[in-house]
Amino acid sequence: MRGDKFREARRQKIKELNFSPRRERLHEIIFEADTKLGKWFDEALLVMIIMSVVVVMLETVQSYDDQYHQLFVFLEWVFTIFFTIEYITRLYVVYNPKKYALSFYGIVDLLSILPTYISLFLVGAQSLLVIRALRLLRVFRIFKLGNYLKQGRVLGDALKTSKDKIIVFLFAVLIMVCIFGSIMYLVEHNGNDQFDNIPRSVYWAIVTLTTVGYGDISPNTPLGQFIAAIVMVMGYAVIAVPTGIVGSELMKADKNEEVSTQACKFCMEESHVVSAIYCHQCGKLLNEHSPSAHQDE
Repeated sequence: MRGDKFREARRQKIKELNFSPRRERLHEIIFEADTKLGKWFDEALLVMIIMSVVVVMLETVQSYDDQYHQLFVFLEWVFTIFFTIEYITRLYVVYNPKKYALSFYGIVDLLSILPTYISLFLVGAQSLLVIRALRLLRVFRIFKLGNYLKQGRVLGDALKTSKDKIIVFLFAVLIMVCIFGSIMYLVEHNGNDQFDNIPRSVYWAIVTLTTVGYGDISPNTPLGQFIAAIVMVMGYAVIAVPTGIVGSELMKADKNEEVSTQACKFCMEESHVVSAIYCHQCGKLLNEHSPSAHQDE
């Protein structure tokens, strides 16, 4: 049976790597949400994250801080110690701690605890703890919203694929604003103190071309206003072109396929399809408790 073969291969792999079943079980609980304990842990973690972010925000309200400062400090250290233990445990239960530490979530997890320790030497650093809100991104995995993560990955891949085209387009935009800024300087600088140099004129061109339009600099001459109108109209193309580039790449994306919460302990890759037994990134076995390991039992 496929499930038996999966577990046998899993046990052999654990034996080869000298990786204890306890660490395997901890990884399943901490990094995945396919089991009851795993989901409970992640839900409790989300509650702690939300509470810690609320405490940080309330601490910046002077009236609340005057009245509950000691409570806020106590709670902040409770949250920080909890997240520190959690971070160390995550490093302990993965095959490649460095890979996790340098991953997106690994960096966010580290940054979410550092400000409290830094605040011992630098007053006010604890305000940076709001970065913990980024950890709430795990809600997509915990509540079986894996397909949303899949779509996020598709969008990321589309941006990577269209990177060269976007870079060329941005370079062309940079040339355009330099040209328009120089032209506006020649047209306006004699009778308009706002266009007193080319860099400031280029700033105007950027603000106008991107349709931001602060209004702090504006042309006075009819010719300058005519050029400004042309730049404003071209601003819509600046918005439309990159949207079309990325949109075309999204159209090429594969059709949706349901994904699980399985996380590879070797390369930290996520968003595996439900039927996956091996990691689609590094080819290593996934957790033996994955749905696919039991579907043929």
